[in-house]
This record gives sequence, C-alpha cells and structure tokens, in this order.
Amino acid sequence: MDQLYIPHERARKLKQSRDLLKLEKASSCSIKPDDGLVTIDGDPYEQMLMKNVVAAYGNGFDTESALLLMNDDYYMSLIDVSQYAKNDGREKQLKARIIGENGKTKKYIERVSSAKISVYGDKVCVIGESDSIDEAEAAIYSLLKGEKHKTAYSKMEAAHRKNKAARKRVF
Repeated sequence: MDQLYIPHERARKLKQSRDLLKLEKASSCSIKPDDGLVTIDGDPYEQMLMKNVVAAYGNGFDTESALLLMNDDYYMSLIDVSQYAKNDGREKQLKARIIGENGKTKKYIERVSSAKISVYGDKVCVIGESDSIDEAEAAIYSLLKGEKHKTAYSKMEAAHRKNKAARKRVF
C-alpha cells in the first residue's frame, strides 16, 4: 500500500469524476482518494507506476496524459516556478509567460517537443520521453530566466534538431 498527497481540489475531482474508474481500469490497483490523501493498493510494480500517475493527475494533468506514465518510456519532470520568482506577482507572470496568450506558448512547446505540459499551482509539470522532456525544459527554463520567447523557442528547436540527428545515427 502506498499513499501520497495531492491538492484537495484535485483529490475531490478524482473522487467525483469518472477519472478514478479510468485509473483503476488501467491497472490492477485500487485507488482511494480522501481529503487530499490518496491510498493506492495492488501489485507492487503497478502500484509504483500508479503513484506517478496520481502525482501527475494531482499536478493538473488529465487522466489520458497522466496514464502515459504507465509506459516505461515516459517520465515526469517537475519545475518549481517559485524558485524563479521573488514574490507571488512575479510567479504569476512567469506562469503566464509559459502558457502564453490563449495558450499559444504552451501549445507550441508541446507540439515541437511532443511532451505534455501542465501549469498548476506553483509548478510546471512535463510528461514525455526523455528527449521530449529535455526539449520542453530548454524552453521552459529559458522563459523562467526571463529570456525572450524567440530565444526560448530557438533553444528548444536546437535541442529538437540535435535529438532528431542523434536518433538517425542510432538507426
């Protein structure tokens, strides 16, 4: 049996929606959310995977994106935006820079890197294969450091080209 805390509103949503059923169907685990504390019980390996899935859900991902973590090739990365901000106002600005107007920046990073991104609370969470996470993080860290969007995109695109070239050499 494993336990982890997720934000109360996410635990409430998990408990009241069909998401709980989707997560339990995807594994042999039973999942019991209770006031932010989520208990996961089942096969030890699937329990470990499901703990990551529930953590991703708790960080704002939808069930389909969170369930990618059931695949051994997918990972999750958390970036604490508060480490880059001196106050709450600056933290909001930084999160807004990552999301962009009407979500354009976030969507562009997701499209180029093939990673999934969630901006929730004071965290930016990225799910993807390791190369995809590296590419998305190149842009996100650039934006958090205050660099222009064009610079962030260039860094991400350069990482993408490098990873694509490396994959061609392997095969």
